[in-house]
Amino acid sequence: MTAAISLRAATDADVDAIRALTREAYGKWVPLIGREPLPMMADYAAAVRKHRIDLLEADGELVALIEMVPNVDHLLIENIAVSPRHQGQGIGKKLLAHAEEVAVTLGVNDIRLYTNKRFAENVQLYLRNGYTIDREEPLKDGFLVHMSKRIG
Repeated sequence: MTAAISLRAATDADVDAIRALTREAYGKWVPLIGREPLPMMADYAAAVRKHRIDLLEADGELVALIEMVPNVDHLLIENIAVSPRHQGQGIGKKLLAHAEEVAVTLGVNDIRLYTNKRFAENVQLYLRNGYTIDREEPLKDGFLVHMSKRIG
C-alpha cells in the first residue's frame, strides 16, 4: 500500500515542525563541515510569513519541504529538506518539479538555488535535474555553489 501524499502551504502553526524537519535533514552535514548548516539556524517564524514554504506530507506525516522566494525575474529555492527516513525515494526530485510549476504560475523562466560545495550529493541531484553551476563563492569554511535552471 502506498502512502497518501499531499502538498500544502505552511502556516504559522507549522513553524516548530519545519524547524524540526530541517534540523533532522541537515544534521548529517554537521560532521562534514564542522558546524550547523545555515538552514538549521534560520528563523522559520519569519520565513513562513515572508517566503513560500510548501510541505509534503505522507499519511499526515511531514516528510519534506521546499522553501521558495519569488523574485521579479526568478524563483529562488532557499531550502529543500527531506526527512532522512524518506531520502533516496525521489522526493527531492518531486519538490524540484513542484518549484518549476510554481515558477510557471509566477511567470518566471529562471529558478536559482545555492548549496555548500561539500554537499556533493545535493550538487549532483541538481545537476541530474537540469541545473547548471553558475558560479562559486567563498563561504566561511568552503564554497557556496550557485546554480540555476531555465524553464519554459
